[in-house]
Amino acid sequence: MRVGVFALQGDVREHLQLLTSLGVESIEVRNTEQLASVDGLIIPGGESTTISKLIDIFKLRDDLLAYIAKGNPVYGTCAGMIMLAAEVLDEASGQQSLKAMDISVRRNAFGSQLDSFEASIEFAGAPVDVAFIRAPIVERVGENVQIMSQLTDGAVVAVREGSLLATSFHTELTGDSSVHEYFLGMISRTR
Repeated sequence: MRVGVFALQGDVREHLQLLTSLGVESIEVRNTEQLASVDGLIIPGGESTTISKLIDIFKLRDDLLAYIAKGNPVYGTCAGMIMLAAEVLDEASGQQSLKAMDISVRRNAFGSQLDSFEASIEFAGAPVDVAFIRAPIVERVGENVQIMSQLTDGAVVAVREGSLLATSFHTELTGDSSVHEYFLGMISRTR
């Protein structure tokens, strides 16, 4: 198994380190050839507007959409969730998501960088330690979207639709490998 981490901007290194700690071959993905060589892809947290613009500057939008359309597993964390969403309710000027998941999200729903926090929450029925950093929230889920995690106030923070997984939160920053292991299971089932 080989997992790629989309490496145009964001917390790429942290995902690579966590995957390596799990014994998984992982590479940075910055071009079409690298994308074609991986069994699954992580779109990391970072700045969603910047990631959107860089996808177009590097002419990777069509390649990413084709990769997703083939049913390859893709996991978006934080900004990656925003990039996968069909609708970004407060889209910044020049920002364009991939419109791959039938969800609507709101960027920075938990506030500014100063409002960041760590918590232990349930993901797929098991506890996981996570960090919320200028995180989005899912405000609408489509008919085929499975809610994987909600906060006690009902806020939806993790979803899955087929081969796509998205979380508002980061586990690569807390060192909790649970969600990555779940994603690796998704990849295993598609190979």
